[in-house]
Amino acid sequence: MLPPSRPRYLGPNFRQSAQGGQVPDPLPIAKALAQHEGLARLGALLQASNRRMAVVEPALPGALVRFVKPGPVDEEGWTLLAANAAVAAKLRHLQPRLEDMLMEAGLVPSKVRVKVQSQGG
Repeated sequence: MLPPSRPRYLGPNFRQSAQGGQVPDPLPIAKALAQHEGLARLGALLQASNRRMAVVEPALPGALVRFVKPGPVDEEGWTLLAANAAVAAKLRHLQPRLEDMLMEAGLVPSKVRVKVQSQGG
């Protein structure tokens, strides 16, 4: 049996809801981010943070990587989120090397802040 076809009066950007009303087709997330100035800026900051993480990840000892997450980027620098105080202490020890790596990669500002990630949600 063929699936029901879309009624012509709905046009290409609408679909029929279960209740019989017209519902706009869902907007892909990338398009939604691009269309909204605030979300586009947030997406760019997320990419910048992930780019910095990719640069410093080789300097992190193997077991440490899974306990570190990239945090926010702002005008003053970048934050690394540590899973606990012991990981934060190790990151602070590595901080000068991480900042050098970011500077060498041309990612400025290259100041790295380390914070313990809160466990609450």
